[in-house]
Amino acid sequence: MFKSIPKTVWTLGLISLFTDMASEMLYPVLPLFMQQVGMTILGIGVLEGFAQLLAGYAKGYFGRLSDVRRSRVPFIRLGYSLSAVAKPLMGFLSFPWGIFVLRSLDRLGKGIRTAARDALLSLAAPEGSKVRIFGFHRSMDTIGASVGPLLALIFLVVRPGDFRNLFFLALVPGVIAIGLTWRLRRVGSPATGARHWPGIHSFIIYLRGAPVSYLRLIGGLLFFGLINSSDFFLLLKIQDLGISEKGVIGIYIFYNLIYALLAFPAGILADRWRFKWILVMGFFAFGLVYLGLGFALDLWIIALLFFLYGAYAAMTEGIAKAWISNLIAPEEMATAVGAYEALLSICTFLASVLAGWVWYRFGSQFLFAGVGLASAILLIYFLTVQIPERTGTKNNY
Repeated sequence: MFKSIPKTVWTLGLISLFTDMASEMLYPVLPLFMQQVGMTILGIGVLEGFAQLLAGYAKGYFGRLSDVRRSRVPFIRLGYSLSAVAKPLMGFLSFPWGIFVLRSLDRLGKGIRTAARDALLSLAAPEGSKVRIFGFHRSMDTIGASVGPLLALIFLVVRPGDFRNLFFLALVPGVIAIGLTWRLRRVGSPATGARHWPGIHSFIIYLRGAPVSYLRLIGGLLFFGLINSSDFFLLLKIQDLGISEKGVIGIYIFYNLIYALLAFPAGILADRWRFKWILVMGFFAFGLVYLGLGFALDLWIIALLFFLYGAYAAMTEGIAKAWISNLIAPEEMATAVGAYEALLSICTFLASVLAGWVWYRFGSQFLFAGVGLASAILLIYFLTVQIPERTGTKNNY
């Protein structure tokens, strides 16, 4: 099963594994650390929304630049390096504005690398196996996202509340990830592509002539972005339900393990079956999770809901990107992914800010129940709108 995975995909998977190990050592405690340095729930929502907005816009611009320069690897190296350094440095600050700047730089790094990396994954995928390649990458990424919180949990058992040294420890896997980026072989170079720098909004202009099938697909995905706020709110919600700091980390590890275990099989199933049906199943699981957390009280119900949340993640992100790549010419792949991610970042910004305001104004139960009900609209869209799975094919739904 793994013999068909190309070397480039293995390398990108390992890079993501160590990067997410570093990131996810900190992610479950980051909202707690933010509150510790004086940030409010609303402030956290604004920060996460802005950081995602910045990352998404960077994905659009640097994706277009990657296509124009016909170069992938330099953007991957720069993006991973910036994130590996920025996030651990947050542990050395004790004021909200410093956290704001470094969190934004961390997301900027993600924006620089993502579209170029996804284009490289698409180019490396053997014919008829794009979803499993993206699923494999997500599995590797999420293994790191499982190991990272586990290391954080062990560290906090030994040194309770010592968030600052935990941030310092996260530098180690980040540096390993930077080293692995130098194993990537360059595909193209600035010398083989155009030498000019594209306009800052060039990726938005691209949308005017984009294929209708691509626009229909990202239309549904962008609506989902409007109801899918930061996972920080999930972690804060279960903390409000009485789960301890270590319990929050444990549940987050459990979610990532489920995600890692299911992403590759979900990709294999989607390649053999239909993209749409797996995606719809994922969105259905998402809606159940939010409805359930609006009313959940028992630990076993919370655990079940986070199992479903892992299943939702496994059945959506990799499949969405593979579907996009099937509708776009290879030379425009990074632009198409970047343009989608840029628009998604606007939706995520609005979703996170709105979620923070709704929680602050009406309470968490209202927020989670509302998101769960809104997901029904998303299901109706994908069940009724016809979108082909690849360019040049008739609709097969």
